Amino acid sequence: MRRGSSVGLLLILGLALVPASLHAQQSGNAVRGRGFRLEQNYPNPFNPETRIPFELLPEMFESGKPVVVTIRIFNVLQQLVAVPIAMDHPAGSGQPVNELAYPGPGVFKAYWDGNDRNGRKVASGIYYMQMIVNGESTVRKMIVGK
Repeated sequence: MRRGSSVGLLLILGLALVPASLHAQQSGNAVRGRGFRLEQNYPNPFNPETRIPFELLPEMFESGKPVVVTIRIFNVLQQLVAVPIAMDHPAGSGQPVNELAYPGPGVFKAYWDGNDRNGRKVASGIYYMQMIVNGESTVRKMIVGK
């Protein structure tokens, strides 16, 4: 098989592996869930690190309770690769964005260094960032280029 055609096949397979139930509504450059937005990571493609901006809208906080946020990175086989860290969390930066409580609305960022959970650099290819806010999930594609 020629190299070019295998790359195209990989891209098609990568897109097919994201379950339809995880797709969310696109609005401009953001993928929107109810009360939050997951923006496109930047740079994208990236090597070796990237930032993941997201917004928690005021309606998420109408109950007066904090909002619980998780961001996870998956490969095209839907295997968990990494959990990014919070860059500007109200309690301080550097915490994994894994069931992390945010006390109020705002624009925030997560950071991924391009390493997997074992500290190894990930391979070039397509990855998916999943954001879960109070149990509601949305997914965006990201590309690691070498």
